[in-house]
Amino acid sequence: MNFFISDALAADSASQADPITSLLPLVFIFIVFYFLLIRPQSKKAKEHKQMVGALAKGDEVVTNGGLLGKLTKVGDSFVDVELTEGVTVKLQRNAIANVMPKGTIKGL
Repeated sequence: MNFFISDALAADSASQADPITSLLPLVFIFIVFYFLLIRPQSKKAKEHKQMVGALAKGDEVVTNGGLLGKLTKVGDSFVDVELTEGVTVKLQRNAIANVMPKGTIKGL
């Protein structure tokens, strides 16, 4: 079955493979993944951690579930969010997705 490539020619081309050039595509793929996936994700996580750390009573927030409310009590691990007058839920601090500008909620 050696119709197309002679044994000597095939053995010669296999021995010339440089290990650095064979690793180059893997390094390139890692660099692309770092700049497109890893770096933006870690930057977003850092910004979220800073936002959660700066929560204060009276802030208007959106939860991960999409609820819009005003913070009435802020603790170390949990916050109380008033959704409407008389309706308050207790959430973990990390469940806050966004802090909205003041005045977003008109009825509270």
